[in-house]
Amino acid sequence: MPTSSTDGAGQVVERIALLVERAKRGDMQAWSRLYQELFDPLYRHVRYLTGDPAVAEDLTQETFAKALVALPDFEGRSKFSTWLHGVAINVVRRHWRWQKNTETAHARLKDKRRVLTEVTAEGERPDRQALQRKRAEVLYAVLETLPDTLREVFVLRDLEGLSEREIADRLGISRGNAAVRATRARTRVRKALVEQGWLDADAVNKQRTPGRPRKREAKRGAGGGGR
Repeated sequence: MPTSSTDGAGQVVERIALLVERAKRGDMQAWSRLYQELFDPLYRHVRYLTGDPAVAEDLTQETFAKALVALPDFEGRSKFSTWLHGVAINVVRRHWRWQKNTETAHARLKDKRRVLTEVTAEGERPDRQALQRKRAEVLYAVLETLPDTLREVFVLRDLEGLSEREIADRLGISRGNAAVRATRARTRVRKALVEQGWLDADAVNKQRTPGRPRKREAKRGAGGGGR
């Protein structure tokens, strides 16, 4: 019988767990296997958070270095990949603090030409590629104005597509807190994009939940009828 996707995922988790146990006992070959298996997904995660491929590669390397040092403290209460992404988030947070102390957001935009456009199909028109790059630059400029707690949740939810439970696990917060942060982040991002002319205000308003009466209508109804 063919192996289901669930069984396949379970086998991957089990294989990773065995490699982790070997690495904790000092088996560097096992750690090398973990590095090879987990580098690409971790790099994509860090690239989304930073918006810079070169920086993302450096921070991913730093994450693995810090994870190796902290490996004896890993108790297995979560998946190793979840724990590793938590290490990466702390590394990225330190990078963000360093950025704020060394240069402005506008200066950093010059190096963010390939963000979110690396998956552009070959043969796509140059003007469309330029528009995609500009949109990416604008989005990351807006994200840099958000508090770190909102920025990371927006990236995880809206760019990486993680569930609220996955976000909560990675950030060590409750699902409710993750949902609140995601809503606040979206609201601030949309507002900024509307102000800059990248989103239509009417289109944003239509996305709100319909059916709630306007204040004047509610007051009129409370008055017991019209004239």
